[in-house]
Amino acid sequence: MAQNTRTVPAGTPTNVTQKHTKGGIGESTLRPDGTLKVTGEFAYSSDMWHEDMLWGQTLRSTVAHAEIVSIDISEALAMSGVYAVLTYDDLPTEVKNYGLEIQDTPVLAHGRVRHHGEPVALIAADHPETARRAAAKVKIEYKELPVVTDEASALAPDAPLIHEGRDDHHIGHVPHPNIVHRQPIIRGNVEEARKRADVIVEGEYVFGMQDQAFLGPESGLAVPSEDGGVDLYVATQWLHSDLKQIAPVLGLPEEKVRMTLSGVGGAFGGREDLSMQIHACLLALRTGKPVKIVYNRFESFFGHVHRHPAKLHYEHGATKDGKLTHLKARIVLDGGAYASASPAVVGNASSLGAGPYVVDDVEIEAVALYTNNPPCGAMRGFGAVQACFAYEAQMDKVAAKLGMDPVEFRRLNAMEQGTIMPTGQVVDSPAPVAELLRRVKARPLPPEQQWLAAGEQADVRALPGGLSNTTHGEGVVRGVGYAVGIKNVGFSEGFDDYSTARVRLEVINGEPVAMVHTAMAEVGQGGVTVHAQIARTELGVTQVTIHPADTQVGSAGSTSASRQTYMTGGAVKNTCEQVREAVLEIGRRKFGSYHPAWATAELLLENGKVVTDGGEVLADLADVLEDEAVDQEHEFRHRPTVPFDLVTGQGDGHVQYTFAAHRAVVEVDTELGLVKVIELATAQDVGKALNMLSVVGQIQGGTTQGLGVAVMEEIIVDPKTAKVRNPSFTDYLIPTILDTPTIPVDVLELADPKAPYGLRGLGEAPTLSSTPAVLAAIRNATGLELNKTPVRPEALTGTL
Repeated sequence: MAQNTRTVPAGTPTNVTQKHTKGGIGESTLRPDGTLKVTGEFAYSSDMWHEDMLWGQTLRSTVAHAEIVSIDISEALAMSGVYAVLTYDDLPTEVKNYGLEIQDTPVLAHGRVRHHGEPVALIAADHPETARRAAAKVKIEYKELPVVTDEASALAPDAPLIHEGRDDHHIGHVPHPNIVHRQPIIRGNVEEARKRADVIVEGEYVFGMQDQAFLGPESGLAVPSEDGGVDLYVATQWLHSDLKQIAPVLGLPEEKVRMTLSGVGGAFGGREDLSMQIHACLLALRTGKPVKIVYNRFESFFGHVHRHPAKLHYEHGATKDGKLTHLKARIVLDGGAYASASPAVVGNASSLGAGPYVVDDVEIEAVALYTNNPPCGAMRGFGAVQACFAYEAQMDKVAAKLGMDPVEFRRLNAMEQGTIMPTGQVVDSPAPVAELLRRVKARPLPPEQQWLAAGEQADVRALPGGLSNTTHGEGVVRGVGYAVGIKNVGFSEGFDDYSTARVRLEVINGEPVAMVHTAMAEVGQGGVTVHAQIARTELGVTQVTIHPADTQVGSAGSTSASRQTYMTGGAVKNTCEQVREAVLEIGRRKFGSYHPAWATAELLLENGKVVTDGGEVLADLADVLEDEAVDQEHEFRHRPTVPFDLVTGQGDGHVQYTFAAHRAVVEVDTELGLVKVIELATAQDVGKALNMLSVVGQIQGGTTQGLGVAVMEEIIVDPKTAKVRNPSFTDYLIPTILDTPTIPVDVLELADPKAPYGLRGLGEAPTLSSTPAVLAAIRNATGLELNKTPVRPEALTGTL
């Protein structure tokens, strides 16, 4: 059972209009899709079906870097049941690449493949097995080329260029064409500050490649239409971004590519890039039939980007009384074969690379490389995760060298409202870093080695090794570790970040009903729940219908960057306010002569009625509206940001900051190298909890994802061939219910006055600090340095 407390200091602005309509903001209303999902009745994109549909299959490269000498599709085309086999030469327009920012990703490989699993050909057939057999009959001759797999091979004088002839807007400020983007952050004078340091600590850290591991594989259904266009039903994170990339490749105007969100089985950043969208549309338009594509788990590992693996070098200095003097850091992110979101990930890693601490003299350099490894892009935490792993390990090392308690050392250096970031941006809303640390430390520790008291009746699941029954208590030691992190909310660096909402209020069967229509991708975060709560609060109605997300309404932006409740929630709130004002104007026109309050009082909509702020009922909403409907569509934008200076990194690049802290308690079998995480307590400031049940669920989910990369999750790429070794859930392990510890949650609500309702984006922050907290606890138990994720048994037993 989740534990949580709520703290709202007296006088803190919340921007909340207090209303009493049931199911409004602040209540833990249940998710409308929750019961369907847990009973297996929810329709995911992979469940879609259309009469007379074909099945699509993607043929992918078996090597990581090679010239394509020839492709022979004749045997595949000759198979019974095969309707189409497409290669690069069959693409209908001159637009043959796509990408979120840099259009460097081929729809189908041409002349060269740059990573293992790159799409080369497409097949449409009347049965999925026929499509798979046809793909196996396509003959491709490759001439393998040397692979680029790390910084040394990428930046060598004779390094093969992953993309020759680059002309994107980053090429002018990177020192080598195999660097996607470089962002320095320079503030103060590190060389002078180093002279003031009584201790200096350096560390090298390695962060492994993590997969989003969403349970619903990539899938969608493309249906050709009579007007020559196509209707695409797909699981994605950003409908309108997909649309802008798909339409040019198809040679269609955007209005002829109609997209509708289908059931999404998780995302975590892995659906921000395109996967099968263009492929399904190409096959549908070529065959004139609906085409469904569903990846299996093996293909899913190649069908989406992953979290950037990273190598990080950090140097911190501190005075003997525990104050940080300086930070110098270099962060190298492996972006793989294509750019994806690497430029923005670099911006986050560099600008947040100092952590939630006051340090005046900073030099940080972050780069993302082009290599022949799998493409990497968005994943929950987005560059801040890798940096947090390094700077939090450094905090423990500096504290140890000074002989200080690691939590008190952090609290001594913790930022607060008014702190100036290394980018020069002022933190202008609450930043309760010290308080979050205090709370997780003050929580009572769980009993040590609880299995001892049970004796022979002990549940082996409580021991390191669990049901494998390998540990019986010998050599088991406890460790406790702490960490805290900082994450930005929303799109940054001058991006025009906005969301759109359409709201309609009308009377149906004598009752006022609100319809909320946005293009927000519901990927499991609970946005549809919150949108209904906002509408109930602002319009005073109990009946709210959420229209399916599609591109027939303006963009809602991506379901990423912890932004949707802030941005699309803000759009729903603003649009509801406009609807409310229009309704009140109708009421004034109809009933204003009957009561002076229509003209003089502050009026609200509550429980289906128009009331004064004193609670006096003036009219029923049904009587005000009668047969009239009020329909409004509006955009919502957050405050503007600016790009970071390409030389100094200075600039107000972020919208909002969010913070979370963790305390991990582990028990480690030091002889077998097995780890049991007993508890992962967390404290987080959420500004305003619009739905506490959803808040706690998000925090616990993010915490668990951070636990995974700490002790088990890593995509293994062969350093000699750049081929993925473990593309399956047999070999790529994620935490199950048996691996997930108790996660007590302490929720603070310190409102950001610039945000809707004072809320703070929250989905990513717990993913940052849970990983370094677990590593710190294992270090505390074993005395080992452990500078790489994930921690494997051989690292603990010395048998590497």
